[in-house]
Amino acid sequence: MRMSLSSSAQKVQKALNAIGLQLEVVELPASTRTSQEAAEAVGCQVGQIAKSIVFQTLISHRPILVIASGPNRINEKVIAELTGEDIGKADADFVRQRTGFVIGGVPPIGHEQRLVTYIDRDLLQYPEIWAAAGTPHAVFHLKPEDLVKMTSGLVIDVT
Repeated sequence: MRMSLSSSAQKVQKALNAIGLQLEVVELPASTRTSQEAAEAVGCQVGQIAKSIVFQTLISHRPILVIASGPNRINEKVIAELTGEDIGKADADFVRQRTGFVIGGVPPIGHEQRLVTYIDRDLLQYPEIWAAAGTPHAVFHLKPEDLVKMTSGLVIDVT
C-alpha cells in the first residue's frame, strides 16, 4: 500500500481493511471525478465505473446513496418509490456532512453515517468494477459482489 495517500483516501483504505477485503486504494494524477475521466484514467469501460450519487429525501432529509454504472442516468422516480418520499440531488455541503467526502470522490463505504444504498444491476455484468475512494483522484477496483456485500445495498434497475 502506498503511504502517500491523502487523508480522505486513507480513510477509505482503513474502511476496506476493517471489513477484511484485500483491496487497494490508488491515487492517480488524472481526475476521476466523472465516469468518463475515471474510465480513461484506469483503462476500463465507462460501464465499469461505479459512480456514487447522493440524493436527499425532501421531507425527512435522509441521505440516499445510489451507486450506478458510469453511463447510466438514475431515474429519480424509481428511487423515490423505494424510499417512500420524493428525492432531490444533494448539494455539496449535505454530501460532505453526511458522508465525510466531496462530490466526485464519494466512496461506497467509510461514510460519517450509514446510508441507505441502492446498486445499479448493470454493474453486476462486469467481472471487475472501479469505485471512488475519497477524492476526485482516488479509486479502487473490486468485484460487483464485494460492492453488494460491503454496502448491504439493494440491487435494482436504476434507469
